[in-house]
Amino acid sequence: MPQNSNTNPITSHSDSDPNTNQLAMVQDGDASSQTPYEAALEALSSLITKRSRADKSNKGDRFDLLFDYLKILELEEPIAQMKIIHVAGTKGKGSTCTFSESILRHCGFRTGLFTSPHLIDVRERFRLDGVDISEEKFLEYFWWSFNRLKEKANDDIPMPTYFRFLALLAFKIFAGEKVDVAILEVGLGGKFDATNVVQAPVVCGISSLGYDHMEILGYTLGAIAGEKAGIFKHGVPAFTVPQPDEAMRVLEEKASQLDVPLQTVPPVDTNLLNGLKLGLEGEHQYVNAGLAVALCSTWLQRTGHLDITHPENTTSLPEQFIKGLTATVSLQGRAQIVPDHYINNESAGDLTFYLDGAHSPESMEICARWFSLSTKENSQEKTLDSSRSHDFVQRHTDVEAKKNSQILLFNCMSVRDPQLLLPNLMKTCASHGVYFKKALFVPNTSVYHKVGSHSLPPTDPQVDLSWQFSLQRVWENLMGNKGGDDRIPDTLPEELRDDVEMAVKNCENSAVFSSLPSAIKWLRDSVRHNQSARFQVLVTGSLHLVGDVLRLVKK
Repeated sequence: MPQNSNTNPITSHSDSDPNTNQLAMVQDGDASSQTPYEAALEALSSLITKRSRADKSNKGDRFDLLFDYLKILELEEPIAQMKIIHVAGTKGKGSTCTFSESILRHCGFRTGLFTSPHLIDVRERFRLDGVDISEEKFLEYFWWSFNRLKEKANDDIPMPTYFRFLALLAFKIFAGEKVDVAILEVGLGGKFDATNVVQAPVVCGISSLGYDHMEILGYTLGAIAGEKAGIFKHGVPAFTVPQPDEAMRVLEEKASQLDVPLQTVPPVDTNLLNGLKLGLEGEHQYVNAGLAVALCSTWLQRTGHLDITHPENTTSLPEQFIKGLTATVSLQGRAQIVPDHYINNESAGDLTFYLDGAHSPESMEICARWFSLSTKENSQEKTLDSSRSHDFVQRHTDVEAKKNSQILLFNCMSVRDPQLLLPNLMKTCASHGVYFKKALFVPNTSVYHKVGSHSLPPTDPQVDLSWQFSLQRVWENLMGNKGGDDRIPDTLPEELRDDVEMAVKNCENSAVFSSLPSAIKWLRDSVRHNQSARFQVLVTGSLHLVGDVLRLVKK
């Protein structure tokens, strides 16, 4: 069984306080008014390039530079010694990594988990033993790494770009904390992802593949699979889940070229969980759990921990595996249900947000199925709870009187095709008897040249809403309203008319709002003025949008 050790994070690598001169590194803003953490976020923001992710012109995006950064940060030997699980894929890679971390933590190992993106706080990307890294440790590792890279930066070796710095920081954290296992989620693609500086992982995984980031990875499943398979290393075992034929052929070809033993694993059988549910919601999670079981079993075998074995006959799972799969695990923005704390202080349960960062056609269908089943389950639970109370008659009448009203709150990146996303969402919901009363289209509130969780940026009155209008037109066409309708409904209460006018364009089945806060305000006002409805709001299309909503509605 592994021995957990208490470590002194990075003092062995630095002859001075790692926070030395940290404020001097902040390029913008009044440093004297910032907390140390805000100063670090300001420095991190300086690494965001504002270029399109598909833009190849930035020197900091050259893959070979990563090996120079490893030398500067003294990471070559620590990474070579790390016992790493490396996971790529289009859908489910974050869930697979989360399950894997939980399984191995329940096996008694000290775990490090690197995932992306974060939704509220950048420290979400770095987990030690299942918990976000503390602010104190984050600052120590951040400033040591940032200052060292800044000192060595020149025209040939510029500062790394944002995500690459975060990946390097993860390696520094996991090395300093002496984790037994490091579980790495690929950020984008695989072959040229920053996490792919790893030369000898213990095992690799490829989760479900589909069409996403095509402007970077290619426009066929074969091209996308080829990029994902870039994490394969010679002779290192790899696992995948059932894939479309085109993608599977490429994975098998790449594996053969590198002498990689590649196996396809089935979803976890529910009968193996002793009657318990997975810690992450959604039927699709059984696919991700199956991949995690294979990755962890192989990791245990290849690192010599034969006392924790996974039987070959698949008729049972080790107790530690079951606990790891069924324990409550946190993965924000994936099948997450959050009641609005503001409005529900006044009227419990009347405004609930269903959050899922789906942004591909396949994941949109999965999201729609989860939303449809969850809203029905929640309604049944509320009725059941009501029937158990002492004041049965009154409360049962209240519950029955309230009708569920489903609202869509949506945005997606302009590189994605709403003609593929929105029909999948609408048709799947309709097949489960769920029909949206209205769709709200908003710009992202986040400012992408800044990183910070302490406040939301002010609304820009000049924000470009042309993309939101395009999304609205797609939705109205799907609803059969070809021309749209600019009128404010005559049935709307007078008190709400001003709020609706804040919407840039209000059509029969949808509205475009100039900001996310104005859309949230409209929802809250609508709940107050419509006591006969319970609003269930699906937020999807963008993990960034999900993060913005969480900031506004969660305590």
